[in-house]
Order: sequence, then C-alpha cells, then structure tokens
Amino acid sequence: MKKVKIILAFFLVTIFLGCLDDDDNIPFFYDAIAIEEVTIPDQFTRGETYEISVSYFRPSTCHSFSGFDYDGFGNERTVAVINVVINDDATTCEDLGETDLVEQSFNFFVGREDSYVFRFWQGRDDQGNNQFLTVEVPVVETPI
Repeated sequence: MKKVKIILAFFLVTIFLGCLDDDDNIPFFYDAIAIEEVTIPDQFTRGETYEISVSYFRPSTCHSFSGFDYDGFGNERTVAVINVVINDDATTCEDLGETDLVEQSFNFFVGREDSYVFRFWQGRDDQGNNQFLTVEVPVVETPI
C-alpha cells in the first residue's frame, strides 16, 4: 500500500508541475547581422588557439547577441553574427541605426591546413546575393 501512495504522489506532482505556466510566451526570431570589422592575425601557428573579433552595428534595442553561425568545409570558414530579436507588441524597440557598434569574439584552433580562408558575412547586395569579407590567413609551423 505504501508503494501505491508513493507512486500516486509521484504522478500527482508530475502532473502539477507539467501544468505550471512557466513559458513567458515572448515572441522572438533570429536575425543575421552584417559584420562591419574583423580583427584577425596576419598568420597562424599550427596547434595554437586564436581569438578572432568581429564588430557589427546593433540595429535596435530589441536585438541581442545570440551567437555565431559558423560553417567549416576544408580550409574555408564562413562566419555570421546572429542576434535574437524580441518581436513583442508590448516592447518598444528603438532604432539604433549605426550608433551602437558591438564587438564579439570567438576562439579558433589552428589544425592541419596550410592556410584558412575566412568568409565574414556582410549582408546582401541589391540583387539579394550574399556579400562576404574574405580573409586568407597562412599557417606556419611552430618555431623551434
């Protein structure tokens, strides 16, 4: 009988917790933001880790940094800044234009490639084609 009460109590607690409304229901979406500036070394040393910094203009007060969209294939790396955007009628967003320059960085480990080609997303042109700042960084061996 004691086992039945424990199992019943467990199910009641589970059902109660499952019915709690802890979701804020704040509508949002993700937005790729054009990279304005990049700080990257002129060369890499194999086996080392480097910090790569990018700067972008935050479009509005409803935009917040969410992370990087990072894709690698062979020696090519494509990087874009992703912001989460609050899309709520109760929130008033202030347009920031080009006044709020934000810097973010990520760490890059240098592997076996002889060079790396970075493509930093800078938005779209008038025809809707993606535009990139392309930087090739040679890799040197560890000095003895």
